[in-house]
Amino acid sequence: MGNKLHIVSLGCTKNLVDTEVMMGKLQNFTLTDNQEEADVIIVNTCGFIDAAKQESINTVLNLHEARKEDSVLVMAGCLSERYKEELAKDMPEVDIFTGVGDYDKIDELLVEKKSRFSEAVYLIDGAERVVTGSTYHAYIKLSEGCNQTCSFCAIPSFKGKLNSRTLDSIAKEVESLVAKGYWDFSFVSQDSSSFLRDQNVKDGLSLLIQRIELIEGVKSARILYLYPSTTTISLLKNIAKSNIFHNYFDMPIQHINDDMLKLMKRGFGKSQTLELLEFMKSLPNSFLRTSFIVGHPQETQEMFDEMCLFAANFGFDRINVFAYSDEETTSAHEMKEKIPAKIINKRAEILGKIASKCMEKSLKNEIGKEVQIVIDGESDEHEYLLSAKELLWAPEIDGEIYVNDKTSDEELEFGKIYKAKITGMVGNILTATVENA
Repeated sequence: MGNKLHIVSLGCTKNLVDTEVMMGKLQNFTLTDNQEEADVIIVNTCGFIDAAKQESINTVLNLHEARKEDSVLVMAGCLSERYKEELAKDMPEVDIFTGVGDYDKIDELLVEKKSRFSEAVYLIDGAERVVTGSTYHAYIKLSEGCNQTCSFCAIPSFKGKLNSRTLDSIAKEVESLVAKGYWDFSFVSQDSSSFLRDQNVKDGLSLLIQRIELIEGVKSARILYLYPSTTTISLLKNIAKSNIFHNYFDMPIQHINDDMLKLMKRGFGKSQTLELLEFMKSLPNSFLRTSFIVGHPQETQEMFDEMCLFAANFGFDRINVFAYSDEETTSAHEMKEKIPAKIINKRAEILGKIASKCMEKSLKNEIGKEVQIVIDGESDEHEYLLSAKELLWAPEIDGEIYVNDKTSDEELEFGKIYKAKITGMVGNILTATVENA
């Protein structure tokens, strides 16, 4: 076997961490962007909803069409785990199948050239990763699995119950990454606010905050994917008190109608959800991101209208919109009164336009402010524009800033924090002048 590797990571940032673990185990390989010259091709798949499943299958088949004859094609991750029997039968193009339990054994699988599915989900603990996409930022996975029973979500069926890492394991990983020059961290899991609840610790995230603050060299951090019924005002206050963790709140509430929240088995109703959101919004320099699902079984036009009105007026900075995907193994799959696909798509389009307006309003509110930014590199737009983001923002998903001026002659460095003034907006991209270099 040759030593050129082409690897594709699909789906969420949690998948990306698993891909980086595989890359860490295959550092004797040379990465290539050209699948036609690769000796090994790995696709870390997503199996969350129909669109993601189709993207995963299409990616594998397209890579197979272009690969050289003696290469090895590996299908890994959530989709492979969820449909292992069906895929093994229906996709002879794939040489090795593996799921969500053997990311750190990928080197062994390539030697054996055999498929493998461990019973336990892989929980990162001490594995060396090759962090991608940034010289200063890394994602840190808090746990695997989920104890929630949301009607629309199939993830617990193939990822299992909540399984949290220890604080020591997380701290050691952060320390090792700081030693390599990383200083900005996003902590992620399926339900981050339930971290350590499987170990009978009720407020694990507050303990995490305290522990991370003790690590010298961590300058910036945020927590992604809070769940309403496991998020407390006490936790939000501890985030607000932190000198490292931003008031960045990513809470996918999925709906706001009380009856629909009950159908979705979300744990919290409208009033309690609003209480959390209002408190988040009241905190200084807060940033609110959420997600909504449209077209869940039994969603009436009145329920949808209520969600649209709320989304348009509450003051979210960013909104993700998902069209309901009818997933087997979920309780929603068994429900009657399914919404026709044509109506679901129309509702997604309507709410998507509201989400775009909310983002536009949030960005316009930044104009004239002095903020901390990080310069990522040259922009794709023009050689004289630098691409940056607000330090508060999560990488890639929250937007880009064009740095088009500075108040000193000092050369600007990539991956460094600067104070800047937001001066305007081009399309949906802010422009800024660096004020201290």
